[in-house]
Amino acid sequence: MAYALRSFEYWLVSYRRVWRGSIVTTAVNPVLYLSALGIGLGRLVNRGQGLGVPYLDYVAPGILASTAMLIAAFESAWPVMGAIRWNRQFVAMLATPLRVRDLLAGHQLYALSRVAIASAIYLVVIAAFGAVHSWLAALAVPASIVLGLAFTAPVAGLAARLQRENGFTALFRFAITPMFLFSGTFFPVSRLPQGIRELAWATPTWHGVDLLRGLTLGTASLWPSLGHAAYLLAWGSAGLAWARHTLTRRLVT
Repeated sequence: MAYALRSFEYWLVSYRRVWRGSIVTTAVNPVLYLSALGIGLGRLVNRGQGLGVPYLDYVAPGILASTAMLIAAFESAWPVMGAIRWNRQFVAMLATPLRVRDLLAGHQLYALSRVAIASAIYLVVIAAFGAVHSWLAALAVPASIVLGLAFTAPVAGLAARLQRENGFTALFRFAITPMFLFSGTFFPVSRLPQGIRELAWATPTWHGVDLLRGLTLGTASLWPSLGHAAYLLAWGSAGLAWARHTLTRRLVT
């Protein structure tokens, strides 16, 4: 674990140069989203839909989940490829006593810390907008971290496998963006056509959105929430195993 923390320290030192702009953007984005969608569009949506809650309360946890997904995917895409191909930090680290598992663990800790910080800021903004209705919302940050793991690990594995960054364009265009739009963030998945609906239910994003929405609204039940968490952890565990395998093949063998 000490070696993994050395890898984690490197990413923290790198982040020190850009953290101010990152924090400002992270704080401003939820204000803009909730003002435009939750309040602006919400006035129209509330007149003609039957969600059972104000649209602001409905969309806020969805935006939180989607943000965790986007940050997790981004932090494990280009940075990992850069550490292998361009800046070659991983190659330099392997010249020390660090091993592949340490590189992976350190980077995952960094990516998940970025998710945790952003989620905490988003939760504070959501609470300021009056969209938090239960003390269970305190669990939204660890739930966001679990959701983030479902993306950081598999995307890191993909980054180690790809030879060119063009693959990330396909990833974000055909996987991340559709999950952002059609996994329950802005409207119930049940309103999608049959076939697409079942596909949406199978995505980790939907499980994260439903879990976080239940926590902020105070409607979460024990077993469904544990089921969501277990599903996300399964994605994360499989992703970690794959990432370690692909990184080992790329950097060692």
